[in-house]
Amino acid sequence: MIVRFMILLVLVLPAVASAAGYNLPDFTPLIEKSSPAVVKINTVTKVKQGGLNLPPSHQIPDIFRHLFEPREMPERNMHSMGSGFFISADGYLLTNNHVIEDADEIVVRLVDRREFKAMIIGSDPRSDLALLKVDEDDLPFLELESSEALKVGEWVVAIGSPFGLDFSASAGIVSAIGRSIPTEKNENYVPFIQTDVAINPGNSGGPLFNLEGKVVGVNSQIYTRSGGSIGLSFAIPSAVAINVVSQLKEKGRVDRGWLGVVIQEVDKNLADSFGLKKPQGALVAQMERGGPADKSGIQVGDIILKFGKSTIVTSGDLPHVVGSTPPDTKVPVVVMREGKKKTLRVVVGRLPGGADTPPALSSSQDSGLDRLGLAVETVDAALKDKWRLPGGVRVTRVDPQGAAADAGVAPGDVIAQLGFEQINTFEDYTRITAKLPSDSLLPIRFFRDGRPTFRTIRLQ
Repeated sequence: MIVRFMILLVLVLPAVASAAGYNLPDFTPLIEKSSPAVVKINTVTKVKQGGLNLPPSHQIPDIFRHLFEPREMPERNMHSMGSGFFISADGYLLTNNHVIEDADEIVVRLVDRREFKAMIIGSDPRSDLALLKVDEDDLPFLELESSEALKVGEWVVAIGSPFGLDFSASAGIVSAIGRSIPTEKNENYVPFIQTDVAINPGNSGGPLFNLEGKVVGVNSQIYTRSGGSIGLSFAIPSAVAINVVSQLKEKGRVDRGWLGVVIQEVDKNLADSFGLKKPQGALVAQMERGGPADKSGIQVGDIILKFGKSTIVTSGDLPHVVGSTPPDTKVPVVVMREGKKKTLRVVVGRLPGGADTPPALSSSQDSGLDRLGLAVETVDAALKDKWRLPGGVRVTRVDPQGAAADAGVAPGDVIAQLGFEQINTFEDYTRITAKLPSDSLLPIRFFRDGRPTFRTIRLQ
């Protein structure tokens, strides 16, 4: 019996190995064909060295003063590296903005060891992309995949120069698509492709291929605690790159769509309170006065469910689709308002450079604890103007056992909405609080440290 089992095992194992080998892709043709268009990018940034901290000249004896005369400090060269790839035969190439940012000299090196100096055509920090150009023709180039057909589980290949090891190839699968990763400025305009491809410092700006040899993404970031790959890498989708390249070629900058709203995620409690069957969409927590959303009739408390043809599943989806929409485009927007769906026509604006953080609020008059377990006070007119708010009441005390405490309200918060009604004055707050129904889950909107937040509150 044992002998028979061993014979069976010997017969079956080669068949399993053969089947497994048959299902695995052969990357050799793709790498051989694509590598000539991939470049290693070396940059030089000239940095002036800091001077010495010297005492005032009157404290230096005359005999030594000539030794401390001001001298021009020498410059030192800071070297950096990354990857990139040609996208046309006439020398246009794509890389990350952070690879060439502040560089005084950019040199690209091909796999055949040719080197060219490159100039910057334009860069876009928001997408972390930069378009470069070398003065050369008849160069090998890669094609950016124009469709968005990439699927989770699909094989992908990266070529780049990790840790300076020129033209290294690595492979893996797509782990997720549409990842929202806010920048240091809390901007979020790229729906990143997440992969488990081994990406390391030096791969930045290099191409990510599908099995057809088309570029589906530009490698941009890794998540790591060690400085090396742990199987979490992120690439900018080729659809974003195509749009950025087109605008940088045409005008040297990238214009993005803008709504003028601050949004937040919709959790289960908020979904229930707004009449949604499941958590979805982007909840409008604050609006820019006179902005595109304000002009179109969108209101604070609306949940944006659909923008044009795109369904907004999470709040992070909205900046992606709005940012990729050309300014001045008229777009139908579906919102949930007070339990009912409503379609509005929005003329998309142009994303400005930035916004100021609202200042802190102060207090004026006091009142006793109410049904919510709060003591509140009126916000004076000067502070309302600085916050660009129609009104609100500031929380001075919170009953730790009250409904507001359960909702997360704290002293110093400014309440701007209860249920579906706006609070402009102390009288509004008193009137609305008095008629709130018991044992119902209702939205409450408040500001904390200048940031708007929606929560849910339930009166017992």
